This record gives sequence, C-alpha cells and structure tokens, in this order.
Amino acid sequence: MKTYDLYAIGNALVDSEYEVTDLQLQTMGVDKRHMTLIDSARRSELLSHLNGATARRTGGGSAGNTAVALSQLGGRAFYSCRVADDELGAFYAQDLVANGITTNLSHAPLTTGQTGSCMVMVTPDAERSMSTFLGATADLDHTALNEEAIASSHIYYMEGYLAASPSGLHAALQGRQIAKDAGVALATTLSDMSMINFCRAGLDAIIGDGVDYLFCNEEEAQVWCGTQDIALICQQLGQLAQTVCLTRGPLGCLVLEGNQKITAPALSVKALDTNGAGDMFAGAFLYAVTQGHSHAQAAWLANQAAGQVVGQYGNRLTPADMGSIKNRFGSYLQA
Repeated sequence: MKTYDLYAIGNALVDSEYEVTDLQLQTMGVDKRHMTLIDSARRSELLSHLNGATARRTGGGSAGNTAVALSQLGGRAFYSCRVADDELGAFYAQDLVANGITTNLSHAPLTTGQTGSCMVMVTPDAERSMSTFLGATADLDHTALNEEAIASSHIYYMEGYLAASPSGLHAALQGRQIAKDAGVALATTLSDMSMINFCRAGLDAIIGDGVDYLFCNEEEAQVWCGTQDIALICQQLGQLAQTVCLTRGPLGCLVLEGNQKITAPALSVKALDTNGAGDMFAGAFLYAVTQGHSHAQAAWLANQAAGQVVGQYGNRLTPADMGSIKNRFGSYLQA
C-alpha cells in the first residue's frame, strides 16, 4: 500500500502576479513568455518600476503547484523544498499545510536569507513572463529528501527548473535513483524555453535513460526538438518517456505512448492568464492515472483543470473550483 500518490521536488517560490502592458515589459527589459533568474538588486529594480501596482500573492513554484492540484482533487502528495525563516517562508509553509501537502518543512530547520519569490507579469494576451529570485531555494539539496516517502509513492516528480541549480539538480537526481530502485514511476517537465536553451544538460540528466511521464507545451517541444514538424516532435519526444503529454493551448493536448496517439480537446475558454496552466495539467493528469483512470480520461480532466486556470488570473484554483471540476469528471466517466 503506497502512502503517497505523488512525491514532488522543486523550487519553493511565493508568486506575486502583476497585470502589465507589453510596453511596460519592454521598459523593464523583461523577456516576454520566458522565465529569467534574477538577483536581489534586479528584483528591487523591477519592484521600483511596479511601484503602486496591485499584486496577487500566492504560493507558487512549478512542482508545488502540481502537488497542490493533485491534493485538491483528492490525491496524496509529499513535497520537498526549501524556504527561509522569514514571513514569506511562513506563508509558503502554511499554504502547503492548508492544501493538504505533507512536506519536509515540518521536520527540517529553516534557512537564513530570503524565501524565493517569482514576479509574474501577465500581459493582455494572457502570456506570462517570470522574473525569479531563487533566494533560499538556491540551496535546496539532498537533505530535503525523505527516502521513505519517495519509496512509498506511486510517482516521483522532478521539476525541470531544478536543472538551473547544481545542488537542486543533485538532489533531484539522488531522489530519482531512490525512486528507481524502489520501482517508483518517474515524471518530469521541460518547464520553460529558457531551461532548454541554457540548462539542457541538467534536463538531460533528469530524463536520464527515460522517464515514465514527460510534460511539455508545444513551444517547449519545438525548441527541444529543433523543429516545428509535429510528426518529428512526436517521434523525438516518444524516445524520452513511456508517456508524453504535449499541450497545445486551444488545440488541446496530445498523449503519446509508443505508437499510440491520443488527442484530447481543450476546454473552450477566453484566456486571461497562462501562469500555472502546465503545472495544473500535470497535477490533474497524475491524479487521474494514480486513481486508475486511462490516459484519455486523465487528459480530459487535465484539460478541464488547465483551461479553467487559464480563464482566471492566478496560478491556482480554489478548492470549490476543483471540487466542481471533479464532479464534472465523475459525470464524464459515467457518460
């Protein structure tokens, strides 16, 4: 009997989300649609540009969002991360507990410094551009791992953003080996074009000799494969994982498994904010497969959840929203 459906490791970040114009992005020198790592001086500079702007603050971090999505749907998740002994760290830890996540933070001493944060800037076309100050999560290492929890999980999920952190990557890979030795399924995400362009070696190490589940969007897949030919993309990605989930925005998603290709339609929605959509998709998909549902059923649920988060501002849905989606999923299964 497994204790957890998902064990995730990733960067603990508190998101502050701002609505901005393309001109503001240009003025601030922020690369649109990309995640860029920044230091504290650059963070202060960006904040000065946004002085007076209203920000929505939420718990974030890619793997954290995925674990929360799975938990809100009724799954059991463990999340390894690192925060500092400050107000943001307390906020982040309390948010995990409130969302039913078991975490190493309740047993590990908090670090000095500042908790990581991510400034998410959303333009009117719903695209998100992220400036990330890693702070304490830059020191994430193997001490955050819980070997017993990894071994007693169905799936071990490695956030692709850890490819940018030497200690975080080492921790993810150490956990990967623990999971593999215990027969736990492996999952990861390509995360962002910047990770592919600048941290490809780390992503290659995470994927290793293959994973069970790989998540990416179409733009990331094009950059990874060096082509826009969807047939070639499917062929190349299929060599990396037993199951590949390739999300394509309003076109829905493709689920690739061997020679099989499943197409699942997207939820029809006016896009307001793409922040967290991929994380939500992964969390809902992995929830469904760990509950014994087919990949086609899992993709339907994941598209519903991701579509709903895109149709609002913010990277997560409320428990009530997720409950509604779960009820629709029940009706879909009975149809």
